[in-house]
Amino acid sequence: MSAGFEKADTSSEIDGSPAEADLQTALFDVVCDSLSAAFIIYDKNDHLIFASRQTLDFFPLSAEMLKPGTRLRDFLGAMYDTGIRQQYDVRQGGSLSREDWLSQKIASHWRERFDAVERHGADSWVRFVKRRLPGGYGVTIISDISENKKREEQWRSDLERVQLTEDILDNLPFPLFVKDRNLTYVAVNLAFCEKYQTSADEVLGRKSGDLFSEEIARRFEESDRHVLDTGEMSVSRQRQISRDGIERDIVSRKHRIGKPGRYFLVSTMQDLPRDGADLDEFGQASAITASSNQSYRRAYVPVPSGIARREPAAMEAIVPENFSGRKVLVVTADLAAETAALRTLTKYGFESCSVRGEDEEERFLEIATSSGISLDLLIIDNQMGMRCLELAEQYGIPALVMDGFQIANELTFQIARHFNRNSRSAAGSNADWEISISDDPVGLQVLVAEDNDINQIVFSQILEGLGYRHMLAATGDEAVRLWAEHRPQIVLMDISLPGFNGFEAARLIRQMEETGGGTHTPIIGVLTQAFERDRAECVKSGMDDVMMKPVSPDMLETIFQKYLMNEAMRARI
Repeated sequence: MSAGFEKADTSSEIDGSPAEADLQTALFDVVCDSLSAAFIIYDKNDHLIFASRQTLDFFPLSAEMLKPGTRLRDFLGAMYDTGIRQQYDVRQGGSLSREDWLSQKIASHWRERFDAVERHGADSWVRFVKRRLPGGYGVTIISDISENKKREEQWRSDLERVQLTEDILDNLPFPLFVKDRNLTYVAVNLAFCEKYQTSADEVLGRKSGDLFSEEIARRFEESDRHVLDTGEMSVSRQRQISRDGIERDIVSRKHRIGKPGRYFLVSTMQDLPRDGADLDEFGQASAITASSNQSYRRAYVPVPSGIARREPAAMEAIVPENFSGRKVLVVTADLAAETAALRTLTKYGFESCSVRGEDEEERFLEIATSSGISLDLLIIDNQMGMRCLELAEQYGIPALVMDGFQIANELTFQIARHFNRNSRSAAGSNADWEISISDDPVGLQVLVAEDNDINQIVFSQILEGLGYRHMLAATGDEAVRLWAEHRPQIVLMDISLPGFNGFEAARLIRQMEETGGGTHTPIIGVLTQAFERDRAECVKSGMDDVMMKPVSPDMLETIFQKYLMNEAMRARI
């Protein structure tokens, strides 16, 4: 038996194939794992020599298709049959037959060098690197570059946002500057530079002591530090004689923005007439400092908290004891929002805790379920992924989706509305987070055209809370159809919709109004960024106004008060 084994082993070495091929396959798989990529190697007759198992991570193929000897054409045909062609057709703006698609793909495999990036799904990008070697052998490397593409898109978006911010600041008619927590200038606008006859390059990265006299710099930094340390707003009024000889009173306001550890100071200056009346802020000050001749005055004004400013009376309708024992889980990566939310929930008697992401949420829900613990509500930050909502649905737990500001400042209002509404609804209804569309379209007030799932939920929750009958359209085509069927009192139109975009949908509605003799429906364009070209296109397409995301109850109420004047038409749910 031993001799037979030795003979078989020697034979495999002499023949050269089986053992060597197994070793090569194992080595290739190790390389693919280390590179997080898939390798496909084929000969000059386009037959597969090797296809790594990682290929199955990119395409739902049968493992049989990876075997050596498989024709490249058959392998690509199997890829086509998985549905990849649908993505390809969308990108190309047309539809290719199976044979045409295969011909194009095989042609790319015969090019000496070919690189391509394809988008497979909403958040997945795949890179193909193809090389044809002089001997006829071909190599294809497939890698997932989704994270890189997302970073590129985020980087591009950040650049656009920075440019937009700079344009806004430079077009303000009054001086403005921003300092970091070290009191170093990190941003100044054009009006500031003109006022002090300097340039941004000469100011940025420097401190007040580098630009002004010792006395003025000390005064600046004293108030700067107070605002950064306490969060109070600083308002100062001082008399100045400008370069043109005109005497003016200058009012400066300083605010703290940002999060703990990342605070910034924003200061604005405004010219007032010499005989201008005093400022309202001085009547609300916690402390006032003035020079002997009153030529300089400074006030520190406490900023009311969001809860104190915006908490509705609805909270008083629920006795705090009713919340005792109710269990709430907060899902957010925002430490400030988490701290504020847990403080609020504890105040009203909830049993609450928090997790930082979908993985922690899933583990928590698994443990809670296995232990027989029933949660009454999930509070989910809208910066979390859709998986967080899917988990809520999977475990049958109501969920409220809010942004970080709402979690920190409006949680009282949101949970009061949630439990008040549920106490009036039929027992056992616990799908509060789901988008609700009125079954009775009569008297429809608001049509929302929005394709993003999270934004649909936000719109739905706000409109339900404000008491408006509403419907949702996920495409421009559907928005036009629902408008024609129900004639809502107002349309909130996202401009980037699948099918007809928001501009095209608005034009169609206006055309139908003209030909059908219907009344004019206010259409409000909902924009993600304040690009002037988008605003102009909204007006050109027939929209009446625009609003910016993220939306809030106050923003929507302002729009409705402006365009829905007939209160008798407003049927509360």
